Amino acid sequence: MAERVLPLQVGQRIGPVEVGPIAHGGHCVSRWDGMVVFVRHAIPGEQVRVEITGVQARFARGDAVEVVDASPLRRPAPCPVAAACGGCDFQHLPVAASRELKREVVAGLLQHQAGIAFTGAVESADRDGFGWRTRMRYHRDDQGRLGLRAHRSNEVVPLPPQGCLIADQRIARPGVLPGEEPVIAVAAASGAVMAERAALPATLTERLGQRRFEVAADGFWQSHAAAPRLLTDAVLAALQPVAGEWAFDLFCGVGLFAAALVDAGCQVWGIEGSAQAVRYARRNVPEARFWAGDVAATLRRMPARADLVVLDPPRSGAGKAVLAGLASRRPRALAYVSCDPASLARDLATAAGLGYRTVQLRAFDLYGTTHHVECLALLVPAGV
Repeated sequence: MAERVLPLQVGQRIGPVEVGPIAHGGHCVSRWDGMVVFVRHAIPGEQVRVEITGVQARFARGDAVEVVDASPLRRPAPCPVAAACGGCDFQHLPVAASRELKREVVAGLLQHQAGIAFTGAVESADRDGFGWRTRMRYHRDDQGRLGLRAHRSNEVVPLPPQGCLIADQRIARPGVLPGEEPVIAVAAASGAVMAERAALPATLTERLGQRRFEVAADGFWQSHAAAPRLLTDAVLAALQPVAGEWAFDLFCGVGLFAAALVDAGCQVWGIEGSAQAVRYARRNVPEARFWAGDVAATLRRMPARADLVVLDPPRSGAGKAVLAGLASRRPRALAYVSCDPASLARDLATAAGLGYRTVQLRAFDLYGTTHHVECLALLVPAGV
């Protein structure tokens, strides 16, 4: 059988291409010669010329390299390397317009995968989408210059003289640092550090209200400076905890939500896959009890009932086993914090089959100028 000749090749330029609707991942869905092409750095409704960057059996990927007919929303990207760097998707859009695209993605995924209507807006966490990121990983190119990787590539794009615009100003311009390994930069409450992993301090300190949180310098903490307060407030407002209730904090990290629940008077149990994070959680929230291990497996060791649950899983989602283990305990309310609307939609559909309905949805722009969006869903038993 003759080998199929693909209609598009990497490096080929095509167009003008009519740009279609936004899709999850920061690209727009377009078509060329009967093939789907996912186009970055474009705006729905534009006419652009596209350079193909990847070809699969059923679709291709590409970058808009020339705008033939521009959207009235288009603006010059504030960063001179935005088109090459993989750190940002939407610098060619005003922040309000990028949030509308994120809203469309969230609404489309929830309706298609879970049959849930999302009618809210993507709520802002900052003024313009810049200067928010408190955790960065800078890579070195073959000349030793620090920068960020290109989209879906190991190629390093060196930082421009102005530094990274989405980074906290304390870590936006790392300058010239000796070494050969990537540089981890963190702007924490206890101060800013920029060094290779081996030279980092073991522990940094973050604060929220009266609480002090220790976290590994290369460990997980919300990257947007406003996120810890915004998300804990939103979770508490959704759950309405009552003193004395039993609460689970799953995928609990270093104890951010567990602390909020303890301070609301709850008895709290937490599970986290990282043993290191659990060691920090036990120090940060000594009033709660924590286990390290696979969440679905460890959940079997937890109390047989729970009143409240907070879920904050990784991008892959919580999964059916975790949701089934929770549903069997019949909590009165479950707050699901998600950094990926696609896995959230799948899990909400699963939860519906387990007898839990979604009664509240919020979305937050905690990742300005990127395609990422944070969501919060409140679930309650279907009969309530």
